[in-house]
Amino acid sequence: MAGFLNFTKEKSINKVIEIEIKQIIPNPHQPRKSFPDNEIAALAESISQNGILQPLSVRRLGDKFELIAGERRLRAAKFCGLSVVPCIVHEISDRNSAIIALVENIQRQDLSFFEEAVAIEKLITYYGMTQEDAASKLGKAQSTIANKLRLLRITPEERNLIMKFNLTERHARALLKLASPEERLTVLDKIIKHNLNVEKSEKLIEDFIGLQKERASYKKRSKVFQNVKMFVNTINKAVETMQAAGISADSRKIQNEDYIEYRVRIPIQKKAK
Repeated sequence: MAGFLNFTKEKSINKVIEIEIKQIIPNPHQPRKSFPDNEIAALAESISQNGILQPLSVRRLGDKFELIAGERRLRAAKFCGLSVVPCIVHEISDRNSAIIALVENIQRQDLSFFEEAVAIEKLITYYGMTQEDAASKLGKAQSTIANKLRLLRITPEERNLIMKFNLTERHARALLKLASPEERLTVLDKIIKHNLNVEKSEKLIEDFIGLQKERASYKKRSKVFQNVKMFVNTINKAVETMQAAGISADSRKIQNEDYIEYRVRIPIQKKAK
């Protein structure tokens, strides 16, 4: 094994070589978290028939090789019992290895839209890219990148429900019109319960927002009304206090068509001569 490792170090950079699977370790920056068994089994069947057509990308890490790209192929190779796989060994830094892994996985378009958003955020946050940089790397419009990142406002609980019931990215973006997770979960429950498509979900959300605005307006009017009642009560209390002190004060409520008028009459105390 020592001779094999020395050979790969000196001769294998950017060339296709076979590396033992047990020498390959996963990439910690792999954005994809879900690898369905049926998908891996199908790829394993193809590999059994035709071999691995595209070599894996790896880099040397101590006495091991860290996977840069090709985890599905690696898993499928293990599934069908291979002991070695074709690889291209790249001589790159930790940072560039992570960036390549993220970019390749995003461009393959087999990530969920939430996994894609997390990967894009990592490119920007961990590796000092702007949205424009990430858009250029991925061949996407900057507005597309911004919309993807907005999906991260959705909580893990909401994400799990969206993925579990096979809702689309458009469903997720529509839910972002609602400000709070509590509101989104309420609406999401109705979308799932009634199996609503995107158009009907958007209508439901607009109706929900309209109802919330109506309730807020009612609460505002109610608060103003309460303040008016407090003011009237204060006037009545003041009149009662003056009456208890022997002052012949009184108040009168006059109902007009457009307003209510209150008149308070307090007699003027005459000075003794």
